[in-house]
Amino acid sequence: MPILNSFHLNWSFTLGLLLMSLILCLQNATAQYVGNKIHQQMSKDRSLDNSLYMLHVWNEWNAEIDRSTQIANAAHAVFSADENASYYDLAGDENFAEIIQKYDLRLLGGPLLGNIREDGAGIWVRTAIPAEVDVLVSDGKKNYIFGPVSTGEASDLSAIVDIYGLKPGHEYNYAVRVNGIQEGSPGYIRTLPVKDEVRIAFGTCFHRWGLGNMNQARQIIARKPHAMLLGGDIAVQDRLNHLGMHRFDYLMRDLFPAWQMLAQQIPMYATWDDHDYFDDDLSGIPEGFTDEDRRGVREVFRQSWNNPAYGTEDTGEGVFFRTRIGPADVIMLDNRYFRDKEKGWFLGPEQMDWLEKQLLDCKGPFIILSCGTMWSDYVSNGKDSWGVWDPEGREKIFQLIEKNKIGGVLLISGDRHGARGFTIPRSGGFSFYEFEPASLGGRHGPAAQNDAWETQLFGFDNQYAFGEFSFNTKSIDPEVTFRLIGDEGELLYEINLKRSVLTPP
Repeated sequence: MPILNSFHLNWSFTLGLLLMSLILCLQNATAQYVGNKIHQQMSKDRSLDNSLYMLHVWNEWNAEIDRSTQIANAAHAVFSADENASYYDLAGDENFAEIIQKYDLRLLGGPLLGNIREDGAGIWVRTAIPAEVDVLVSDGKKNYIFGPVSTGEASDLSAIVDIYGLKPGHEYNYAVRVNGIQEGSPGYIRTLPVKDEVRIAFGTCFHRWGLGNMNQARQIIARKPHAMLLGGDIAVQDRLNHLGMHRFDYLMRDLFPAWQMLAQQIPMYATWDDHDYFDDDLSGIPEGFTDEDRRGVREVFRQSWNNPAYGTEDTGEGVFFRTRIGPADVIMLDNRYFRDKEKGWFLGPEQMDWLEKQLLDCKGPFIILSCGTMWSDYVSNGKDSWGVWDPEGREKIFQLIEKNKIGGVLLISGDRHGARGFTIPRSGGFSFYEFEPASLGGRHGPAAQNDAWETQLFGFDNQYAFGEFSFNTKSIDPEVTFRLIGDEGELLYEINLKRSVLTPP
């Protein structure tokens, strides 16, 4: 009898534990499901209230946030009322003029660093009204003044002040001045070194969720990257051809304290993807829109960033470009502007020809080849990827790299929310490496991992994280280390690759 009682007691206890575990699992699953639903619903909410919520949720209420809220309210009234409303129109609005006067407002956006070089950089700003902008740069012993550059209607009140003549591998303080008056606290420019290790941060899909994440901004800054590459879905949220609301979303970007801190110190390079182009999965000239709409969206993008170039010089189309950051040639492609399903174009013939020439011309030990959507076709059955739209074009690029033994190619991508990495095996035994940290916004996305994805390196979902390449060219066989880093500074994944591994045999 005692044995039976003991058995009955143990069985009841075990059953109770199982029931409790089941209830907890159901509760967690329900909470995650509800959380994801709320996340998805809020991500589709493009209202002023949602934009302000994203500003307030990351910051305690203070005088700066109160001022930003007033700016956002006044700007939204102007930008939402007219699909062609510009910052110049905003400057002439009576309500906005009262805010300018109340706060003695001179700078509306920036400084945003970009185009970093061994001898200098570019500094982008947007003024509240037409103004003269210059930049005071100091090496601790001597001051240098660059500019002035005028802002006005033609530039949508934006300006880029070019800084040049600096020493490689040095750090300089700088201050932006509008009409001779210094704006904000000084920032710093760290010029590219000639031989030392270079670090490049990258990622996609900031959206409004990540632009305000102060933890993530601090982690990126703490790692001291020489530059950051943003592959799309950054600030604008599905505004189609409403250029006024494109501009409003860029204004909201520039009001986030986390973004202000990040952009002031880390040089940024950006291309777009679907959400900051027209809308989810749209490309080319979407049905119901015109080439004029497409060019208008491009112009707003061009006046809101600080890239070394934007697409074709002769026709003024697209936003692709090539630059050099230390040991890495950086090629950032535009997979939206020229895409055409009927013609089977992903990049369009002119951009494809340009890309082939750039790849053959690269002289550095490494090449970062960026595309807004994925190079591989694993996630979401290749939805919106090369394999669905232009497998022949992708094969042409891969064969060009293999035939010419172009070494050190690193593929980076985005679009599919989450962070993943893959190898892409080739028939000759060589594999390309693809890194996709589409996790700057910490968004829920497709499955992060799948047992059927035999070449997957890593996978994370619902996780704020950014990618990083750290280059070491001192050895005979130069090396690059990829790291995926969370917004609390945790190392989520790391892999070291030699150039020889990244070079076709």
